[in-house]
Amino acid sequence: MAYTLSSGAFAFAAGEQHFIPEVFSKKLQAKFYAQTVLSEITTNEYEGEISGMGNKVNIRTVPAITVADYSGSLSYADVTSGTIELDINKAKSYAFKVDDILKSQADIDYMNEAANDAAQNMKIAIETDVLGNIAAGSSLTDINATPANITSANVLGQMIEAGQQLDENNIPEEDRFMIINPAVASVLKQSELRQAYLTGDSVSPLRNGYIGMVDRFKVYVSNNLSTTSGVTSGLYGHPKAVAFASQMTNTETVRLESSFGDGVRGLSVYGYKVILPTAIGEFKLQTA
Repeated sequence: MAYTLSSGAFAFAAGEQHFIPEVFSKKLQAKFYAQTVLSEITTNEYEGEISGMGNKVNIRTVPAITVADYSGSLSYADVTSGTIELDINKAKSYAFKVDDILKSQADIDYMNEAANDAAQNMKIAIETDVLGNIAAGSSLTDINATPANITSANVLGQMIEAGQQLDENNIPEEDRFMIINPAVASVLKQSELRQAYLTGDSVSPLRNGYIGMVDRFKVYVSNNLSTTSGVTSGLYGHPKAVAFASQMTNTETVRLESSFGDGVRGLSVYGYKVILPTAIGEFKLQTA
């Protein structure tokens, strides 16, 4: 019986089976960005082409506008968008086997299943690297630096302290973020946050399941934060603090000699850099 799958990266017809690397690569890249928090907490619009490790791209920065006293005449300054050079010096890979028997299973969307799994694991690997290292570039004082247990009584005070540090460095209020672990998220939901006015929402987070905005921070929960000796390093800041770029550069198939099937392998390259040290900080997370 002949099958045709035209919506994914596998095209199957009578006597013909093909894997289309370019389609799979695009699907994987799209799914990665849909799942990762990095696209929300970094500056990631870049100029240039990423073809492999060792490349450099330019990250566009927001121009600074000068405000002056008005005395009856105006002087017009040139406005140019600055750029930050970012090295693409990191790489992650994947490799899996597609059995010939699986290719004939038209009732299984194998392409999407493979792309979902690869994107999720790529997210975990890259996020763990980035989230575990960017705080080293911060010039802010750590919140809860000598870790004490975070409780429902003190968690909001510590988050407000993080906001104060950004305020004192003139970091924009819009788009601020905070990343905490599930344990602290649970503590937060048991705090005064139960009063909906603290989140800016009309519905209590205990009823709608969404933490929302806390002291101008958009709060994310992640299992990919760095943990040492039981203390997790949470993060807070603004996307303008960190430049990030990534690209799936290689996706290909090889016929396997030891089994009836094809090997699918791929390479993702990326780079990141702290470009505004006063806009990223670390929040030591420890619970009882």
